[in-house]
Amino acid sequence: MPLLLLLLLAAATVTVVMAADADPVDDFCVADLTSPIILNGLVCVNPATVNGSTFAFTGFENAGSTSNSLGSAVTPGFAGVNYPALNTQGLALARLDYAPGGLVPPHTHPRATEVLYLVKGQLFVGFVDTADKFYPAYLKAGDVYVFPRGLVHFQFNSGNTPAFAIAVLNSQNPGVQLIASALFGATPTIEDTVLAKAFGIPASEVDIIKKGFGA
Repeated sequence: MPLLLLLLLAAATVTVVMAADADPVDDFCVADLTSPIILNGLVCVNPATVNGSTFAFTGFENAGSTSNSLGSAVTPGFAGVNYPALNTQGLALARLDYAPGGLVPPHTHPRATEVLYLVKGQLFVGFVDTADKFYPAYLKAGDVYVFPRGLVHFQFNSGNTPAFAIAVLNSQNPGVQLIASALFGATPTIEDTVLAKAFGIPASEVDIIKKGFGA
């Protein structure tokens, strides 16, 4: 069989899957947050209107309020929210604050890997892989932990003092899906019989959990 034909057959039977933000085609593209145009990304402002301070971000100077049922707060640094200079750079940031006993509940980021740097305090963290193996760790200030793309993970303040961390994700729109609210707070609601069978609990308990999520 001719070599060219072999190469064509090989190319036809191999599928390469890419899962990442598109590469930028300009030096930068500061997002125009006032534009009504919807793209896979965000419209750029005129480069002549930006300067060095455009690329600085001061949104992490103050701690988020942890006065809530979870005892945690997430402050975003996202291109489409409050840090337009990140547009097309393939990154998103977040400041995470935790009261003692505070929890960022189990969730996933379908489009990004997350790297967490613990600035202050201590955390118990972990993720679960697709074989249901759990990878826990106790972090102290200065430690870094990576949550692989798309896997269920959480962070819990296991100390007696407030903690805070900085997260970097390799997508400007990583997405977040909280496991509990996605299942028990979905609209329209998922049938009680489905959730009862999935979790091995009575349908009456499913109803109670749903009410906790406003469903």
